[in-house]
Amino acid sequence: MENSNRRNFIKRATLGSVGVATSAMILPKLKAFSQMTKNSLPVDSEWKSTTCQGCTSWCSQQVNVINGRAVRVRGNASSKVNMGEGCVRSHISLQQVYDPDRIKVPMKRTNPKKGRNEDPQFVPITWDEALDTIADKIMELRDNQETHKYMLMRGRYTYMRDLIYDRMTKIIGSPNNISHSAICAEAEKFGPYFTEGEWAYRQYDIKNAKYVLIWGADPLSANRQVAYYSAFWGDSLDHMQVAVVDPRLSITATKASEWLPVKPGEDGALASAIAHVLLTKGLWYKPFVGDFAENSAINRFEAGKEILEEKPGDVFQEIHTHGLIKWWNLELKDKTVEWAAEKTGLSAEQITRVAENFGKAAPQAISWVGGGPVMQARGGYASMACHVLNALTGAVDNEGGALKANKEYTISFPSPNDYIDAIAKAGKKHKKIDHRGRKEWPVLSKGKSGGGVITNNAAEGIINEDPNEIKVAIAYFNNFAFSCPQSERWERALSKIPFLVHCTTNGSEFTQFSDIVLPCSHHMYEKWGYVKSYANGYRHVTLLQPSIEPFWDVKIEETEIPWLLAEKLEKRGFSNLLDYYKSIKDPETNKAPETDKEFALFSLKYATQTLWDPNQYKGGDKFSGWDEFSKVGVWNSDPYPFRKRWGKMKTKTKKFEFFSETLKASLEAHAEKHHTDVDDILETCNYQARGEKAFVPHYEEPLMKGTKEEFPLVHVDFKSRFNREGRSANCTWYHELKDLDPGDNANEDVARLNPIDAKKYNIKDGDRIKLVSPVGEIECNAKIWEGNRPGTISKCYGQGHWAYGKVASEEFGKKPRGGNNNVIIPAEYDRLSGATAFYGTTRVKVVKI
Repeated sequence: MENSNRRNFIKRATLGSVGVATSAMILPKLKAFSQMTKNSLPVDSEWKSTTCQGCTSWCSQQVNVINGRAVRVRGNASSKVNMGEGCVRSHISLQQVYDPDRIKVPMKRTNPKKGRNEDPQFVPITWDEALDTIADKIMELRDNQETHKYMLMRGRYTYMRDLIYDRMTKIIGSPNNISHSAICAEAEKFGPYFTEGEWAYRQYDIKNAKYVLIWGADPLSANRQVAYYSAFWGDSLDHMQVAVVDPRLSITATKASEWLPVKPGEDGALASAIAHVLLTKGLWYKPFVGDFAENSAINRFEAGKEILEEKPGDVFQEIHTHGLIKWWNLELKDKTVEWAAEKTGLSAEQITRVAENFGKAAPQAISWVGGGPVMQARGGYASMACHVLNALTGAVDNEGGALKANKEYTISFPSPNDYIDAIAKAGKKHKKIDHRGRKEWPVLSKGKSGGGVITNNAAEGIINEDPNEIKVAIAYFNNFAFSCPQSERWERALSKIPFLVHCTTNGSEFTQFSDIVLPCSHHMYEKWGYVKSYANGYRHVTLLQPSIEPFWDVKIEETEIPWLLAEKLEKRGFSNLLDYYKSIKDPETNKAPETDKEFALFSLKYATQTLWDPNQYKGGDKFSGWDEFSKVGVWNSDPYPFRKRWGKMKTKTKKFEFFSETLKASLEAHAEKHHTDVDDILETCNYQARGEKAFVPHYEEPLMKGTKEEFPLVHVDFKSRFNREGRSANCTWYHELKDLDPGDNANEDVARLNPIDAKKYNIKDGDRIKLVSPVGEIECNAKIWEGNRPGTISKCYGQGHWAYGKVASEEFGKKPRGGNNNVIIPAEYDRLSGATAFYGTTRVKVVKI
């Protein structure tokens, strides 16, 4: 790897695998870690189970606590999902929990002016003062019948989230609970839902796969279950080929059989051509799909030719699928490899080779759909086009294929309906601030018009006071002013909110616009909660548990803070929220909680009781009680039941739908709601399909900002294996080890150009450059690297903080360290899913500084 010799690489990799002590990093900064002589204290060492939330893998982990201090981490061997493995992100968490730049006590703003260049002039206050202030603001809204002007913004979460995100918001009386989901990967769920009825991410059975075709994902770096795949990928390569579709040479691509450096935004063209080859070459999996009714030895799928069928089944008899002939006639018959080669910039020979090898591996042939092809302006259809290949190869729900999540048995929190009074009911009837469900925003989560969220568009609602102004807002575990494209919109939006509360570990960009700042527990070391994840044919429910005593005056944002706020509201005559929380009792003792800490623990025991209580056992691991469950730290499901859903899909037809009757019904319902037709909806939402093509997987041209003449390069955003999402940048290890990402440099923020482009624009390695898009510009260093497709410029997300801490920013509150990709990415969307577009979205030009 560049700038890192083999000896350094082995040394660093070894550090990551065995766990890293924190003393060298912390000693100069934290008095609590003052140096002591050997044997000055007796050694009290214990491994405690918890969970890493450094990415969406949510691996079950264990923390080694020595004399009350967390010093290293390892994977929890009891998990059948991450199989006792962990990745570098879990180790970086040690720098986070002991970060001297963490928020240590509640604070309030003393500068009434808000803006990017305004110093908030925070001063420390007590928890009582902070909570009294918040309670007063909420009661003002209730007194004035304005509860709909309250807003709750959620970023990353545990499954205790509903206590604050859903229940508290409803009981106060607002429709405006806005999650981060649409800036995560909602469009990944779109394809599986409208073909097989599952609005969820897939898991992939690499243990039994023979061929894996990966679309814009990097399982060894930044997809789900990185720890598991990193540990077992090498063994799987003994029996499977891997092809990676990505304009950038990702870590997974470096270990692949084929790298297909596709033109950004053209993934749907490649997927359609691969489907065309599978059909014209007779490589579809007949036991799942079916075959021609008469003389099946003759393949009637011929390029450019329709197949006439008076009624379904006359010509082709499908078994577990629906609408193959319609899909062929509407879309696939003309999607030849020659057509795709021109669109994608790949050779017809490579497309054909990959398609044939993929088909020959059926049914152990995975089409692995990541964010790259789907988090685009028209990405919903690309999601369908890529995912549907799993059906053609019979990999859906099959060994060596693409699977849904295993069943789990956690309990939902009680309904809040009995605690929602007339004021709250009136407030909840108002429209949501993100505009979901409007004609131009179908957001068809689980098939329902307005069923999902449009996270990034909430900024527009706040700025324009549409449908109303937001007067009071609480946010936690988020940083939309950094993590959302065209982030300056969020700076303007947050400046407009008269009273904003941020619950956070570090003072981020979002914090700089806040009126009250509440210091929060670190998820891995100081918090009660649970999360669910799946891989390897299993699902686990893994606990977050306090393993150390916090150094600072922090609270858990999903349980302790809402409880304390509920107590303040009760003192002001509004007891509904506290009464609701008290209804959630300890399952072991039936005791109602009396304190915030009891509430945090009791509510977790309540939600997970069916996993640990032997009297309520339903499946998977069995425990003797809560004590054993909390010590082990993780529950595992039963093994995956392969092929159980064949013929029992949650679609309109109960089959896998090549022609999606499910999408047709959803789009028609949305159109009827707005007194129009589907074609008008698609035109309004910037899609190209008309007529019945709207109901099949198909190719749509990329919708990209900027002209090629003014902005000649396409920006490619990606995530590092060191990214704890956007929260790693205040950790020195993140910067020091960055050269272990292919094409990156340690202690720098670089944009990578192919040598062809570097020569064309007279850019040399190490030059200081600006990346300029139609909506913004950022500064970083140039890196000349062959791993970029010519015509593109790739840059890792994660740097460019102007807040967050002394390491993350060059000058806190003023000057960023590096550049934030979201400054130059326009606010664009896949409107059918609500997903924010990050990829294939903007062109840029490079200006040498």
